[in-house]
Amino acid sequence: MQYQAAAESWGAYASLGGRMDPLERVERLAAESAVVIFSVSTCCMCHAVKRLFRGMGVSPTVYELDEDPRGKDMERALARLLGAAGGPPAVPVVFIGGKLVGAMDRVMASHINGTLVPLLKEAGALWL
Repeated sequence: MQYQAAAESWGAYASLGGRMDPLERVERLAAESAVVIFSVSTCCMCHAVKRLFRGMGVSPTVYELDEDPRGKDMERALARLLGAAGGPPAVPVVFIGGKLVGAMDRVMASHINGTLVPLLKEAGALWL
C-alpha cells in the first residue's frame, strides 16, 4: 500500500520535468510521510531496516531509488547529506517526521538505546 503511494509521488515529481534539484526532491519526499525510507530493492540492509519498522507496527513510505530514472542523482544527494560522498552506498536512509535520522547504523543505535520509539510516536507513526 505504501509502495503505491511512493510510486505516485515519484510520478508527481517526474512531472516537473527533472527541474527539481535532487536534494530538494529528497527533502520534499521525506516531509510527505511520518517515516520515509530511501532504499534500493536489492540491498539487504535496506530490507532489514524495512523489516525493523514493519515489525514495530510502522508503515514506512519506501522509495526504491533503483526504480527511479533519477535515483542515482538522489542517492548522491543522500550520500552528501550523510557526509559519505564517494564512500559506501548511501542507502538505506531514514527520515522520521521529515528529519534525517541517518543510515542503518544510526537507526539501529536509536533502536537499541531506546530513542527510536519516542521519535516514531512524536512523528505520529506509532501510537502505543
